[in-house]
Amino acid sequence: MKVAKKMKSNEFTKGTPVEVSSDEDGYRGAWFAAVVVEEVSKGKYLVEFKNFRTEDGAELLKEEADALHIRPCPPEIIVADHFNLFDEVDALHNDSWWVGVVSKVLSRSRYTVYFRDTKEELVFQHSNLRPHQEWIGGRWMTASLDPKNNTRLV
Repeated sequence: MKVAKKMKSNEFTKGTPVEVSSDEDGYRGAWFAAVVVEEVSKGKYLVEFKNFRTEDGAELLKEEADALHIRPCPPEIIVADHFNLFDEVDALHNDSWWVGVVSKVLSRSRYTVYFRDTKEELVFQHSNLRPHQEWIGGRWMTASLDPKNNTRLV
């Protein structure tokens, strides 16, 4: 397993780009792009979402989030020009990243991705997929990187 980027797990400073998850039904497993506005108490942060607005549309949505639901944005992984069948990926859908598995490799850089939580399959362009990474113990980890050159094994 490849290890990258070590930092303290639950410490974020003002202006840090992050991803935020939710335990709410329908959003479980999704990661939303946000920026830390401020630490409101130990382990709680006010974040501003990049893709969501308040109900009146006047400004970007801000919410408090527990540090357990915040992670730094994953580092970009240089990937080959394709994903393989059964690769675990993050798919950009409805302005957030969802974990899925490539269930079909289609033509023209398109893929069918299966989502275990919702038991759905959706088609994505290559540009809306990234290799899946886990934020564990203050490090980004993935099982699909070649340790010699930090590129995806294909």
